[in-house]
Amino acid sequence: MKKKLLLSSALIAGAGLFAASEYFFKMAMTPFNKKADSKELSGKDPLYRDKVWFRDFSKKKWTLKTDSGITLFAQYLDQHAKKTAILLHGFMSDGDSMAGFAKMFYDFGYNVLVPDARAQGRSEGKYIGYGWVEKDDILRWIYQVIDQTGTNAKIVIMGQSMGGATAMMVSGMLLPPQVKAFIEDCGYSTVKGEINYQAQNLFHMKAFPRFPIVDLVSGINRVKNGFYLKDASAVAQLNKNTRPFLFIHGGKDHFVPTKMVWQNYAATAAPKQIWLAPLAGHALSYPMYPKQYRQQVERFLQKYVGQFL
Repeated sequence: MKKKLLLSSALIAGAGLFAASEYFFKMAMTPFNKKADSKELSGKDPLYRDKVWFRDFSKKKWTLKTDSGITLFAQYLDQHAKKTAILLHGFMSDGDSMAGFAKMFYDFGYNVLVPDARAQGRSEGKYIGYGWVEKDDILRWIYQVIDQTGTNAKIVIMGQSMGGATAMMVSGMLLPPQVKAFIEDCGYSTVKGEINYQAQNLFHMKAFPRFPIVDLVSGINRVKNGFYLKDASAVAQLNKNTRPFLFIHGGKDHFVPTKMVWQNYAATAAPKQIWLAPLAGHALSYPMYPKQYRQQVERFLQKYVGQFL
């Protein structure tokens, strides 16, 4: 009788853990709303004018098909230059959220390509890949830019938050020589580290049992999304990077903790710079410090990409 009770209790506990893991996977990897953000712009936004400019700019619509057959969407701002910035947005967002950065790079003389990541915005897909799956999509966008602007294209890749992590993951791939430099803003160092952090902080689970729930989430993700959480590492990819890199992070970031930028910075032996926006929270460095932000980006581009202008 006791053995049956113990077995029943174990089965109930196991089912509960699996249900909790499935729920957390859905929360972390499944988009809540795949439609593009339709929020009205606020005049109080420090980047309001830039965002209005982006909204009203006549953008070209680009698409591409992945090997798995899903269609990805991007917007292209063309000023017939050889320089192009590819801008990567954050978690549960879309390319429109990069409007302020698009205006900045356009002012610097760059064409701008702003993709919607898979399963977000206007792109198809079921699951968010935290940059690990998306890095292959960005490689396809890179070649599409080269097809558009020619073999003497000069490409800079910049991302914010999950887009920043994506940029770092892209940096460790075998890339064409047209990719000249990277910029990341508030990206995490590893997916598993960020998931662990969010489990305990965003969901207020200070006593969150990372084992076995996060490990179960990782297993579910491997089956449904193609990778274990531990495999998705910006740090590991940065170890292979050879191109100049600018790291930016808010000094008061409690969503992707500021300490992660130092892990990222230390991971690459390539030419690199770092700038911390002292009082900025997550993804707020540009709106809080617009002048200093532009100066940091412009100086980096002049130093490392200027010779290619």
